[in-house]
Amino acid sequence: MDNLFQKIFDMTAFGNIIEQPQFLIMYALAFMMLYLGIKKRYEPLLLIPISFGILLANFPGGEMGVIQADSDGNVMVNGIMKDIWEMPLHEIAHELGLMNFLYYMLIKTGFLPPVIFMGVGALTDFGPMLRNLRLSIFGAAAQLGIFAVLLVAILIGFTPKEAAALGIIGGADGPTAIFTTIKLAPHLLGPIAIAAYSYMALVPVIIPLVVKMLCSRKELSINMKEEEKKAAKPVEIKNLRMIKIIFPIAVTTLVALFVPTAVPLIGMLMFGNLLKEIGSDTSRLFDAASNSIMNTATIFLGLCVGGTMTCDSFLNWTTIGIIVGGFLAFALSIASGICMVKIWNLASKRKINPLIGATGLSAVPMASRVANEIALKYDPKNHVLQYCMSSNISGVIGSAVAAGILISFLY
Repeated sequence: MDNLFQKIFDMTAFGNIIEQPQFLIMYALAFMMLYLGIKKRYEPLLLIPISFGILLANFPGGEMGVIQADSDGNVMVNGIMKDIWEMPLHEIAHELGLMNFLYYMLIKTGFLPPVIFMGVGALTDFGPMLRNLRLSIFGAAAQLGIFAVLLVAILIGFTPKEAAALGIIGGADGPTAIFTTIKLAPHLLGPIAIAAYSYMALVPVIIPLVVKMLCSRKELSINMKEEEKKAAKPVEIKNLRMIKIIFPIAVTTLVALFVPTAVPLIGMLMFGNLLKEIGSDTSRLFDAASNSIMNTATIFLGLCVGGTMTCDSFLNWTTIGIIVGGFLAFALSIASGICMVKIWNLASKRKINPLIGATGLSAVPMASRVANEIALKYDPKNHVLQYCMSSNISGVIGSAVAAGILISFLY
């Protein structure tokens, strides 16, 4: 009877958890992220799959954790070192489990991030940016946080490739962070992806915090519509539909010529947007890109990213450095946009609300909605959403181009 009870106990995960209590930390992290996604509704489409993936990956014996290959592509399989890229997919599924099959097929190959960018493009309206092109400069200014943290990370001991993967968190774009990390520092994919998506989900907390530190009440009360009236003659865009069709084609061409390594992200982003803007002739393709394909890709991306967050890969000093550095990159990106607005206002009669600079990072459209809510607290008539979207959308393009530049120099 004692032997029977021992066998039953050995069958459970309790023994492993007692031997390695750090599993409890991972469970706590997963439950906290589930709470934020379900109760607080912080990016639930992302946080819920990721957090559930973390939960699955950390049940001993479940074989749902991703086993990272080393820099040479080698991975331990049943005591034998094998080259993961020489293993057929059915062998990966059989020997390493379902999550590894999905990870090496969809994530490690770099397949899903561009697919998600296609869906993002299909859901994005570039109209606000085209109507306020002068505000798009703040999307470029916000990318300074990426390069500032890159330099700091190198100084404290990260390799240039690891530092670039860390700094790209400041772009506030999950697929971009994942794509860059896959290329430059795949062994850090788990913590970098978690940091990127977690800080994106915490945009409603981080933006108000940085804005409060850097902006005065007078600055936050600047009414953009009143400032627009100071223009000698408002600029009217004729045939906006045609411009919105030409725009993704032109941007893809220019980026491909100057930063070819950014084409997988920018090209798919613009392709998705082109399907949207053409209209009824491509409506079926637009519907697939923005719904079924986008949703499927998001599910698998979230689960696989969560699956990388095992105890061994997450609970170490490198991960702590990534969490701290990621927050610094995120905050500096917001601060850079705000500071650029302040510099602009010193030389211009038409003032700009600093909240527009604060949305120069990606995280579309949450960042713009948060900034608009802040503006309305100071003036119930001061709707800045459309102006913020101009900077916010340009930030998506800027972060992808920044990623392409980093990959070009370091890959």
